[in-house]
Amino acid sequence: MNYVISDIHGCYSQYTELLNKISFSDEDELFLLGDVVDRGPEPIKVLQDMMMRPNVTLILGNHEYIMYKVLSKLAVEITDENAENHVTADDLMDFTYWMQDGGGVTMEQFRRLDADEQADILDYISDASAYEIVRAGGKRYVLVHAGINGFQPGKALDDYDYSDFLFYRADYGRRYFKDQNTYLVTGHTPTPSIREDKEPEVYRENGHIAMDCGCFFSGRLACLCLETGEVVYAGEDKANLSQE
Repeated sequence: MNYVISDIHGCYSQYTELLNKISFSDEDELFLLGDVVDRGPEPIKVLQDMMMRPNVTLILGNHEYIMYKVLSKLAVEITDENAENHVTADDLMDFTYWMQDGGGVTMEQFRRLDADEQADILDYISDASAYEIVRAGGKRYVLVHAGINGFQPGKALDDYDYSDFLFYRADYGRRYFKDQNTYLVTGHTPTPSIREDKEPEVYRENGHIAMDCGCFFSGRLACLCLETGEVVYAGEDKANLSQE
């Protein structure tokens, strides 16, 4: 089975609860739609668990992007040769923004790792996908973190910039793909801000499946099975997701 989870934000206990609920095995595949780090209590532990699983694919989120951008600079030995120009004013602005957006807990836990563990994490993030396409249950799913900025019908996904998938929220009132069996699956935007009932549940309309149920913000963490349309929530019993 193919599963999708989004915006874990360091909520390790909810993440492992979902894996247990779906009986995640070596025969399954799990796609994480980014923002596994920052804000929550155990972001590095989530990353380390993912790294040990060959059947887990990380799709880059804006939080992993800024984490990598900052830490790839700071996790370098400062020498006499690079001391004056290694960290720029732009780097300091990135650091400040990251701290304001919940990066402090990730930074502190990363700092406790040895140099090899730090390098492994940065290498893992650098290999993350900007998007994935999965075919399951007779349907085609385009998996991204936030949306597809400047979407044009017929434009190949490889022709977009990676930032188009990371920072710009999807337009949930617009159907992106004419094919009724193609779905855009996103995180980034908490579903209570999309759903009319404001519930922290998966949203599905207009060929969209929005997965960020606001786990860190007193919401829930959701896991979707692409073959069956079934959704599992951390702390909840299984709930069936109706099909369009």
